[in-house]
Amino acid sequence: MIPTVLPTYNRAPLTFVSGQGSWLVEADGRRFLDLGAGIAVNALGHAHPALVGALTEQANAVWHLSNLYEIPAQQALADKLVDLTFADTVFFTNSGTESCELAVKMARKYWADKAPERTEIITFSGSFHGRSSAGIAAAGSEKMTAGFGPLLPGFVHLDFGDHDALTAAAASPSVGAILIEPVQGEGGIRPVPDQCLKGLRDLADEHGLLLIFDEVQCGVGRTGKLFAHEWAGISPDIMMVAKGIGGGFPLGAVLASETAASGMTAGTHGSTYGGNPLGCAVGGAVIDIVSDDAFLAEVSRKAGLLRQKLEGLVADNPDVFESVRGSGLMIGLKCKATNIDVVNAGYAHEILTVPAADNVIRLLPALNLTDDDINEAITRLDKAAKSVAADG
Repeated sequence: MIPTVLPTYNRAPLTFVSGQGSWLVEADGRRFLDLGAGIAVNALGHAHPALVGALTEQANAVWHLSNLYEIPAQQALADKLVDLTFADTVFFTNSGTESCELAVKMARKYWADKAPERTEIITFSGSFHGRSSAGIAAAGSEKMTAGFGPLLPGFVHLDFGDHDALTAAAASPSVGAILIEPVQGEGGIRPVPDQCLKGLRDLADEHGLLLIFDEVQCGVGRTGKLFAHEWAGISPDIMMVAKGIGGGFPLGAVLASETAASGMTAGTHGSTYGGNPLGCAVGGAVIDIVSDDAFLAEVSRKAGLLRQKLEGLVADNPDVFESVRGSGLMIGLKCKATNIDVVNAGYAHEILTVPAADNVIRLLPALNLTDDDINEAITRLDKAAKSVAADG
């Protein structure tokens, strides 16, 4: 008999009833150190007072209006994002998947009148752009697409890091855009080197292509910059954002230059809940905190400390771990043991991590975790690793 909740998740047998900072409390009273942060969503941890305050204040005023009317919290957040980034305009969504849908539509609408044959978008192996029809077609992997055909056409799938294939594909008269994550998340925490991001910008400019960055997982301070592409000193034309921008409240956005967004006129896109007062109030509080230079400097300092200690963890557990990789507080532990075994062992030692492709476990902690949290994380990960080695 099918469960009342559609069984599309392999859930861990854990039920969390409260949280504070980087910690979650299970129904039986156990305290878990959360290094997953809802898969990079709880950027400021659980129950952050500024976010609780922003949500409560807005909830006592008005929850939902409609995009038929002006929404002050939406306008305020859009102004902040435009002021802080390359973008000239912002459309608010509820998720990264919705942001992907609009990014694809925006790129194709841009070319519709200029060169309607330029419908194809270059994407890369190991990518993840959500689970909508456009998102799975963009990623293209059999794991994502099997059983869901016919797929949305118009994507050119290239191997990650194949520069020759990229150069050839970008010259095609049917290609209009390039879509890439500056740091692949689901694909196993694979950063695109800064010189390659610069090369993508140059290649896009050479052929007049739109460059789309998917910063749903790597954005909003996670790498120590407000957005990951800033490390390379370049800008996209369109950027997908979600996860951390709402700090746990469902919120996403598409940021774009005026040129890239030029085809998106009244009636070309919409959302019932996108940009609602509650989400934008919380998002505004998140951005106020995360965009502060001192806060971002602390993210980088903590990332360095965690990375150093993780290198020691790998050295102390050579049968379980192979290497550390990633950027900022978006870290992957490449495993020699089966990554799911390591994640499950973490549950037994009350620490939460997230599996990814390429036999990697992801560490995506709250950006404001403490040094004590970091030390405790290493202790618990070490215990988990040694239990895996003992069972192996």
